[in-house]
Amino acid sequence: MAHADATETQQYLTFTLAGEVFAVDVAKVREILEWSSITKVPQTPGFMRGVINLRGSVVPVIDLRQKFGMPETERSIDTCIIVVEVETAMETLVLGMLADSVQEVFELERGNIEPAPRIGTKLDTSFLKGMGKHGDAFLMILDIDRVFGEDDLAGLAAAGEAAA
Repeated sequence: MAHADATETQQYLTFTLAGEVFAVDVAKVREILEWSSITKVPQTPGFMRGVINLRGSVVPVIDLRQKFGMPETERSIDTCIIVVEVETAMETLVLGMLADSVQEVFELERGNIEPAPRIGTKLDTSFLKGMGKHGDAFLMILDIDRVFGEDDLAGLAAAGEAAA
């Protein structure tokens, strides 16, 4: 009798930034919103676009393109805000991330995830869980809890409180 395949799979949401495909664990995603009005908050990092009102809660919105050194996200019909939960040492923060477009949710077996490449010593890839193989393409799987450093998150939490 054939033994059941115990291959572990995980679901990921894929989205694009400047033509590159990224993925985030579906368990970290709360919801996906259309681009709405974002209120700018003074004296925040350049990658923080501002805050939105999400059913009475103030949610900071991050431009991932800027965080990753790409050109600022421009509003289009496909641009959206992916609302995620980020775990810090102290608390769980709810953040919005701008994405050029959301693509799909799919399952990926652990065997189809390669370790994040070591690209010299200057580039920090600790925010990547790895590179996923999806069809013929590779996509970058983000470790959303590590994309933002503690300093970034402290600043975002403070900005959210200042805007409340």
